[in-house]
Amino acid sequence: MKVALALTVILAALTAYYVYIPLPSTVSEPWKLMLLDAVFRSIVHVGNLANALGLTHYIRVLNYTVTLDTLGPVTTGDLRVTDTNFDGVEVRVYEWMGGEEGEAKRGVVYIHGGGWALGSTRMGSYDVLCRQMSVELKAVIVSVEYRLAPDVRFPVQYNDVLLASKHFLQPQVLARYSVDPDRVGVSGDSAGGNLAAAVAQQVAMDSSIPVKFKVQALIYPVLQALDFNTPSYQQNQEVPILYRTLMIQFWLEYLDADPSFIHPMLVNNHTSLDLSLVGPSRAKVDWEELLPAEYKKDYRRVAPARGTPRVLEEVPALLDPRAAPLLAEQDVLARTPRAYVLTCEHDVLRDDGAMYVHRLEEAGVPVEHAHFADGFHGCMTFAFWPTHFAVGARTLENYVAWLGQNL
Repeated sequence: MKVALALTVILAALTAYYVYIPLPSTVSEPWKLMLLDAVFRSIVHVGNLANALGLTHYIRVLNYTVTLDTLGPVTTGDLRVTDTNFDGVEVRVYEWMGGEEGEAKRGVVYIHGGGWALGSTRMGSYDVLCRQMSVELKAVIVSVEYRLAPDVRFPVQYNDVLLASKHFLQPQVLARYSVDPDRVGVSGDSAGGNLAAAVAQQVAMDSSIPVKFKVQALIYPVLQALDFNTPSYQQNQEVPILYRTLMIQFWLEYLDADPSFIHPMLVNNHTSLDLSLVGPSRAKVDWEELLPAEYKKDYRRVAPARGTPRVLEEVPALLDPRAAPLLAEQDVLARTPRAYVLTCEHDVLRDDGAMYVHRLEEAGVPVEHAHFADGFHGCMTFAFWPTHFAVGARTLENYVAWLGQNL
């Protein structure tokens, strides 16, 4: 009995040691976040082990685990859900069928997050999200099942979303779904926010697309890979669920880059002052100019005098606005639609979103910046059972309300 008790105490102590991580006092429901992070870290460890043993790519392990709760296209009440494809790209369409016959509806192209490598429209959290959006907005939601790394790399994910968006924006397709062509938006979270911003820019500039997006709604978007030492990257580098090193790994997978580049990128050696290729893009990620004082705090710029030119030479997509929408020219931004940008204080990507807000405003685009002081990356996808976070529910309510008022 004493041995069993001792083993129980030791096991409990080890579990507590593994689960506990220091978190900012202002983050929402810290112990719940610690438990969630412990599960995610365990999956990452298993994936890394499988990768090291040559069994499978670590991303496949992560994606298999996070998509265990995939759901079929279940139609309920006034909501019709179907899986189909738009110009060869798989999509799940949520159609609100209430209202009068032929009544025009809103339309939203939604793009899920997951570092361009994880997730699915069929995941429980995204399925519930799109169902709720469709019902509350009385809308047609097109959730895009774009292909993922490591099976495909940039620009395939971008092209998939662009193809599906262009297909939906055709007048005859909108008419088929009874969608008002003047009330169509594009939206996404995290890497999905990246794709939404990039596609919004392209659609705005493409004269062959007669119907344009009315709004773009970006949820904690990732928008640049030139500075991994912005104040939010420094402040939140060890805050769940998106660690700084993990974000860089996602970028390297997306752009099919050498995994060893993580080391120079961590210290901004890939954008050092001696690299002329970066010159035209520096002002677009100059957080000392683009961020408000309350975000900059006392953090210092990390700008090495000399660096690693090989990174940009081998990965030119780091400077491509299709991959990094924050790098778009001002005249491109000026043509993009009214924007909503949601950021969270405890998120490495906070400053990406805040800098984009500043650049859009400078270009004359109306922007609402919704910032959540107790939020963390991914919190909106945890607005639902069983991982319900109060801040997730508040972000979701704010986001849907904005769409309801502006779309």
